[in-house]
Amino acid sequence: MLRQALRSKQALAGLALMLLMGGMAVFASVLMPHDPNHIQVAGKFLPSSWEYPLGTDQLGRCVLSRLIYGARYSLGVAAPTLLALGALGIGAGTAAAYIGGWLERLFLIICDIFMAFPPLIIVLSLIGALGQGIGNILVAVVFSMWAWFARIVRTYAGIEKSKDYITAARIAGCSDLRIICYHIIPNIWGPFIVYMSTGVASLILMVSGFSFLGLGFPAGTAEWGAMLGEAKSVFYSHPRLVVYPGIFILLTAAGFNLFGEALRDILSPEEVSQ
Repeated sequence: MLRQALRSKQALAGLALMLLMGGMAVFASVLMPHDPNHIQVAGKFLPSSWEYPLGTDQLGRCVLSRLIYGARYSLGVAAPTLLALGALGIGAGTAAAYIGGWLERLFLIICDIFMAFPPLIIVLSLIGALGQGIGNILVAVVFSMWAWFARIVRTYAGIEKSKDYITAARIAGCSDLRIICYHIIPNIWGPFIVYMSTGVASLILMVSGFSFLGLGFPAGTAEWGAMLGEAKSVFYSHPRLVVYPGIFILLTAAGFNLFGEALRDILSPEEVSQ
């Protein structure tokens, strides 16, 4: 699958964007020309120059430095959230599909209840109960989206459970835990990785949206959504302060979506040809 992905122009384009944003997050301290939080009111709204390639914002902070450092926040939040969603999805979805019966029916009912409400409504309700803060945002996002991940895993695991090799494994005396861990999960891992890769883009957009609404990171944080929220008050006079973080969010989401869609086409070529 990896070799096929490297021969796909779409996958390479997505991978290049992912590596670009990931590299900025990892090497932000080296790439930043200035301290992203350094305030100099006398130098606010400076135009682009050699010293400030993208100018400064309403508090005189270097826009480029804040954009580079913002990759740490956006990707740093999306990664642990995605890992938690993946673990919950794999555990609950596989167990429900393998055990079946009334437990699977109950699982589907619970998933339907969660999926009936938009994630934004659930997150806003939880934030109202738990209070603002990035930790509460992470808990709220996982709580609002786990059903989507678990249900897709249940579908994949249900297909694998009905195959002959699972019956052969049972006849051979394999335990249920061994069948799940060594047979079902490895065979659904590929499609699930594709689903998770496209889910990263959704998480980045969601977290940035909450920061834009003032529900995520504290005011003044060098995060793309928070930068959008701060810049909306000067949109008409200095629209570039809105455009720059918007472009970074767009490129990051596009990278993960392009790569995920390319992997999906590789794993399911028959769906593409139809």
